[in-house]
Order: sequence, then C-alpha cells, then structure tokens
Amino acid sequence: MLDAVVVGAGPNGLTAAVELARRGFSVAVFEARDTVGGGARTEELTLPGFRHDPCAAAHPLGVNSPAFRALPLERYGLEWLHPELPMAHPFTDGSAAVLSRSVAETAASFGPRDAGTYRRLVEPFLPKWDTLVRDFMSLPRTALPRDPVTLARFGLAGLPPSTWLTSRFRDERAKTLFAGLVGHVMAPLSGFATGAIGLVFALSAHARGWPVARGGSQSISDALAAYLTDLGGEIHTDYEVKRLDDLPPARAYVFDTSPTALAKIAGFGNYYENYRYGAGVFKIDYALDGPVPWTAKEARTAGTVQIGADSTEIGTALRAASRENRAPDKPFMITVQPSIVDSTRAPAGKQVFWAYGHVPSGWTGDLTDALERQLERFAPGFRDRVLARATAGPPELAARNANYVGGDIGSGAVSGLQILLRPKLSLSPYGTPHPAVFICSSATPPGPGVHGMSGHNAAKAVWRKLRQS
Repeated sequence: MLDAVVVGAGPNGLTAAVELARRGFSVAVFEARDTVGGGARTEELTLPGFRHDPCAAAHPLGVNSPAFRALPLERYGLEWLHPELPMAHPFTDGSAAVLSRSVAETAASFGPRDAGTYRRLVEPFLPKWDTLVRDFMSLPRTALPRDPVTLARFGLAGLPPSTWLTSRFRDERAKTLFAGLVGHVMAPLSGFATGAIGLVFALSAHARGWPVARGGSQSISDALAAYLTDLGGEIHTDYEVKRLDDLPPARAYVFDTSPTALAKIAGFGNYYENYRYGAGVFKIDYALDGPVPWTAKEARTAGTVQIGADSTEIGTALRAASRENRAPDKPFMITVQPSIVDSTRAPAGKQVFWAYGHVPSGWTGDLTDALERQLERFAPGFRDRVLARATAGPPELAARNANYVGGDIGSGAVSGLQILLRPKLSLSPYGTPHPAVFICSSATPPGPGVHGMSGHNAAKAVWRKLRQS
C-alpha cells in the first residue's frame, strides 16, 4: 500500500508529492493529461518553433516561494531569467510607470508627489520580506508566524480595499499601476484585502523580480517531476480519475483539483456548494515577427506589461467581468514578452507574446478585436507584427485544464472572505469530510499562482496525519 496518492500534476500537486517523498513516504501521482504541468506548461500553440505558455508565464510568486526556494530545482533544469524591468505600465502619452527591482526607480516613475508615499509604503517590509512571505503564505495554522508583529502590520496595511490604500497617492500614475497589480487576480478594486494583493506583487518585484523560466513555464513542472522521480516517487500520465476506486490503495489521497471536482470524485455531495468561482479570461498567444512596438521605451525592456489607461478604466473593466456579467469595451490586459530574455522561445528574430483580458465566467464570445484595439493604443502597428495567434476563451481554458471552471484561472474567486478562507470557512482548509482525503489546489490558501505553497501546506497536514496512524 502506498503512503500517499496525489491526483493532478500541477505545481501544487507535484510540490505536495515532493514534500511527502522527501520525508520518506511512498508517493504516486496520477495526471489526466499526457504531460505534467497543470497551469505551468509550455506548448507550440501557433507555429513550429514558437513555444508558448498556455497559462502562467511570469513568476513573481514562484521565484519568491518559500517552498520552491527550499528545493534543489536548479539542479533539475530550472533557471530564472530576469528582464531589465520586472513590469511596466505604459500610458497613452508615451510615458510609463514601472515596477523595478529598485524601490527608488519605481518611486521616481510615479512622480515627485507620490515617490515618498510609495517608499514609506513598501520599505518597512522589505528587510523582513523572506519571513513575511513565509508567514503570509503559510496561513492559516500550518505554521506559527516567525514575525507576528510584521505580519500584523502588513495586515493593517493590506486588509482594507486597494482603493483605500491608493487614496494615499495624489497622482494617477501610482494609482493606475497599483490598480493593475490587483487586477492580476481578477478582483474588484474595492474588495476586502485587495491592498494586500497589490503589496505582495510589488514587494515580490523589489525582493527578487518577476522572472520567466528559461524554456517556458514547463521547466518548473519538469524540475519538480524530475526531483520527485529521483526521490522514488511515481508519475502516471493519461490517467483520468473519476472516483476514488480508480486509484490504488493508499493511506492518504491528495487532490490538486477544483473543490467541485473533488466532491464529485469522492462523493462529498454538496460539501463545497458555497465555493464561488470568479471571472474568466480570454487568452491570446502570439507569434510575432519582431518585438512589440511599444510607444513607451520602458515597456520594451519589461517582462510584464500591464495595459489600462488609468485606474478608472481598470476598475470599470474588472467590474464588468466580475459583477456586471459583460465583456468590457476596454479590457484591462496583462501581457508578458518572454522573448526579450529567452531566445529559446522563438526562431531567431521572432518573438512569442502572451496576453489576456478578463471576461465573465463561461463567456463564449471573441475578445480578440477589443484586446488588439487596446494594444494598438500603446503599441501602434502591433497587428502588423502578428504572424499567428492562438485564442482561448473560458470554454477552451476549462477544457484544457479542469481546474479552470468557467475560465477562472485562479480556481476560485479572489474576493470577500474567500481571499483568505478557501475553499471553506475552516482552520484546516486542506482537510475534507473524509479523514484520508485532502485538497491542495489553488482553491486552498494561499491561493492562485505558480508557487507550490498550497501543495506545501497541504503536505504538512498529510504527513502529520500519516505519522499519527
């Protein structure tokens, strides 16, 4: 009998398996698709030689993850590549605000009236970042805080809505960039704890940047899988699990799946009926014949580029997708340009380009024209660079990854108390009604992102249970 079976070979499932195998437990992973990866894959979606990331592309949470940093993933081929700028937010006048590794450079891009305010906001947390991120990403109750005072101060700053936090800024440049940071998790700007979301992304950039993985996000998953194999773990692909009886006997079962999928497989009925899924995204992967022709020079060297004219436009787009059930006329966009630091992703002289905008859950329309109109505002002539595009709306994303219910790439709404208390109101969020069944997906704390911490935290609950039995 195995000690643990993990269902789903995304970053969280693989991390959970690795953590258990490192502690001497026998582990097998079962994945429905023919390769590992989940939200961290790389595929030729457009033309031969153009390697795209179907979901996650830039990894501020990955490079800062306490779980990943504790594993020897570099020995298994993971290499972080850092663009000159982690992120840029261009404006229609050809200028840009930036999120730099340097706090001073970032603050200066906001203008003199907000530079000091920004420095006072982030600088107190940076010297204690490693401890803070470990404490923040281990909530709730998987580890005692190492620095409860700093964690409490971060909570006081971040738990109010981001609109409250950005009210400290006097000019639009800082407000717009920060609104875009919140938009990465598809949360309305006025939501509970959205200030913390923006702060985490900003502090991540200042601490270690927003890199891409050489060769694509698949490199992260492949490194985890290779390490697991060396530890004696087994990985089975092309193995769809529809019920618990499909799995071999084990002392514990760990699911890197959506809560609703787990309930169906394990026969939990309506146990997760109150779990909410959020807005979807419409994603386009581009093969380009050269770099994006950004008007703002800062955007040409940034790995990630946010698109939204101002904080009002961003807020309107987020509300349209998440609350008004309509596709926005001017979508807020997140774009990533891996080729500026990774020549392996496209043929010589060509580039891959990654972009998405928010749409309502399950939306079946085509947002291509609206997204490209937005790009043309900040990069005139963009369409002339397009060699090929691969589009995916909510139905296609959900078909590609069953965890993306309705096209929600966060595997659950990041709003209200569900930001912190997911998938249910519980101090043991990784447990389920069955004492041998656990959940470790992005539907559990600390939530979305390629960081493995949900798997890491769930593994703690599992090995404590295994040692008791």
